[in-house]
Amino acid sequence: MTVLLDSNILLRLAQATHPMHATAQGAVTSLERAGKPLLVVPQNMYEFWVVGTRPVAVNGLGLSPTQSLAEVTRLVSLFRLLPDTPAIYPEWLRLVAAHSVSGRTAHDARLVAAMTVHGITQILTFNTGDFARYTGINALDPAAVATPPPTP
Repeated sequence: MTVLLDSNILLRLAQATHPMHATAQGAVTSLERAGKPLLVVPQNMYEFWVVGTRPVAVNGLGLSPTQSLAEVTRLVSLFRLLPDTPAIYPEWLRLVAAHSVSGRTAHDARLVAAMTVHGITQILTFNTGDFARYTGINALDPAAVATPPPTP
């Protein structure tokens, strides 16, 4: 079974000094060891770019566009990038209407729409509650998935 990576996982993977980096890396490693293909969608890359190029003072990574391009390119080389398809928009519209989605959570609904269109039922995310309203979607908590590193 495949797993979509939420943008917050990708952002933590890119920040080696972030307190959640080890958990994100541990969860990704555990899923890879279990043979689960890890996927991303174009929206992940857009969201990464927005946060990546935003100044640190406003909760961004403070990367230059050149640095963000290098990181997005690296992420797409590590994880399979699924395409956007015309079927995603009507599914997103159905979801936001059916669940009375408003504000920033519409981004999560678009990830769910892409998941639905591509037949994905699992997402690795630090924000599992953001996906609770969607039936058939299993939000995996990285802390629960991560295998602790071996002790020396």
